[in-house]
Amino acid sequence: MQKLFNVLNKLMESGEYARLKDELNSEQPVNVAEYFEELTAEKQLFVFRLLTKDMAADVFSYMDSDTQEHIVHSITDREVRNIVDEMFLDDTVDFLEEAPANLVKKVLRNTDAETRKLINRFLNYPENSAGSLMTIEFVKLRSSMTVATAMKQIKQTGTDKETIYTCYVIDDQRKLIGVVPLRTLICASDDETIEELMQEDIVSVLTTDDQEEVANIFKKYNWMALPVTDTEGRLVGIITVDDIVDVIEQETTEDMEKMAALIPSDEEYLKTPVMILAKNRIVWLSLLMVSGTLSSMVIVRYSSLIETVVILSGFIPIITDTGGNAGSQASTMIIRGMALGEIQLKDVLKVVWKEIRVGVICGLALGLMNMLKMTLVNSDAGFWVNLSVSVSMALVVVLAKTIGCFLPILAKAFKLDPAMMAGPLITTVVDVIALIIYFTLAAIFVL
Repeated sequence: MQKLFNVLNKLMESGEYARLKDELNSEQPVNVAEYFEELTAEKQLFVFRLLTKDMAADVFSYMDSDTQEHIVHSITDREVRNIVDEMFLDDTVDFLEEAPANLVKKVLRNTDAETRKLINRFLNYPENSAGSLMTIEFVKLRSSMTVATAMKQIKQTGTDKETIYTCYVIDDQRKLIGVVPLRTLICASDDETIEELMQEDIVSVLTTDDQEEVANIFKKYNWMALPVTDTEGRLVGIITVDDIVDVIEQETTEDMEKMAALIPSDEEYLKTPVMILAKNRIVWLSLLMVSGTLSSMVIVRYSSLIETVVILSGFIPIITDTGGNAGSQASTMIIRGMALGEIQLKDVLKVVWKEIRVGVICGLALGLMNMLKMTLVNSDAGFWVNLSVSVSMALVVVLAKTIGCFLPILAKAFKLDPAMMAGPLITTVVDVIALIIYFTLAAIFVL
């Protein structure tokens, strides 16, 4: 990619603008959009005006929000109108959802009444819903059409559609009654009707369905597009796989941030102000700090035991760290399984029972290995201290696995994001339990 950027920069610096224009308009739009990030604000506007109308619209849809805002703010109303006319509606809506009010007004002012009405309708759909993701640029057919008529319509209108690989069959009330792949039409006889070819077993989503549910359907069926209907079954749009890829990335990033005890953010890291980054982190850090005082309270509670057998304090980290790691392993597996639809709420007993067995095996193995290690390395600690640490480790691993699998499912039952019950939170809970187990056993074995 850098090689391409170097070529484009060289053409610009040498004043070979005709060649630069040809290079830009023959390149992939996503690559040109990436090139814009390398340019100064003045050069961005200059390069943008070298693009053809079609190319400009495609490149604009791939730009980051800051570059989009700069371009719209700088170009004329006529140029704005050209971009909106050439862009797919869902890409226009995506931009407007992030744009400040003054730019939204400028864009809407330069669209025709029908487009403006559609944009406003899309903007009113709930955030992260199927309605906010869909596009209305798709192929609609009637069941009474012949293949020849359908193919003629596709040829006439296909260039303005986001996808033509799947065509959607509607009745007089615009209700979705079937789908027919383009491959089927190409291979069929001209006089066959759409009704004879269409598939009536349709999977669709409602405009109000959550985007994560939509993503799961795409993953399950491996489709390129999915129809979106209203509550009365009328076809109002489709969602294409390119939009779902963005959703999957967004949802994955959000889950990762929650698992790391961060408040999710849509901004790129390098473009996020330091104060925002700090604010997104300090909330959870404060909560974890407060909850961490429980561990301190446990240690204080057993301070007399620690004073009597000081060496016990040296093994606290290995107990708590092992428990935290075991709990995080379990929670990560369960959260992933729930995200992929492999684990449902009804499976809670199966999951807990499986993790208990896994915990017993891992706990026994780690306990025995730790006993052997301490006998060889920490023989001066004494047999009973070594036994206390090893048995504690085995029990903590079992409980950590159980807690790690149960808390995400519990969160799901209460309509919370299971990702919240991972990483630091699991570790904090397990630390408290691990210390109680450790000191209780030490009091029994050592004293």
